[in-house]
Amino acid sequence: MQEIERKFLVKSEAFKNEAYKRTPIAQGFLNTHPERTVRIRIQGDNGYITVKGKSNKSGLSRFEWEKQISQAEAEELLPLCEPGIIEKTRYEISSGDHTFEVDEFKGDNQGLVIAEIELRTENEPFLKPVWLGIEVTGEVKYYNSNLSKNPFKNWTNED
Repeated sequence: MQEIERKFLVKSEAFKNEAYKRTPIAQGFLNTHPERTVRIRIQGDNGYITVKGKSNKSGLSRFEWEKQISQAEAEELLPLCEPGIIEKTRYEISSGDHTFEVDEFKGDNQGLVIAEIELRTENEPFLKPVWLGIEVTGEVKYYNSNLSKNPFKNWTNED
């Protein structure tokens, strides 16, 4: 259950015209230890619990285990999460043989837009849409677990 993904900042809202799906997400973290995170997510009408391990040296891959739970169960677990619930809208966009998931953050992370693409191998080629900005793969400050503790609104030029 290895997750291989790359993350990019998004430089325009053009992705919205290409999206085939748009879903609201609320998520919190039961655990944000650097070696592992445990996330509770409500995505649309579904709930999920996800465990992620530490990223490898390149930041491209890490262990991920996810289990669907009911929306009601996720709603019961969210209040137990550490402070800093993340709210965002996820847009799904087809690009060649892949799907980009673009997260437009709300609340304390308003203004941040990140695109992710999951790959089968670390070196797998993929099409880069024109709205894709600089790569931030492996930059810990862009992990949702860190955005819950140090939201985008608090960033300075030193961050």
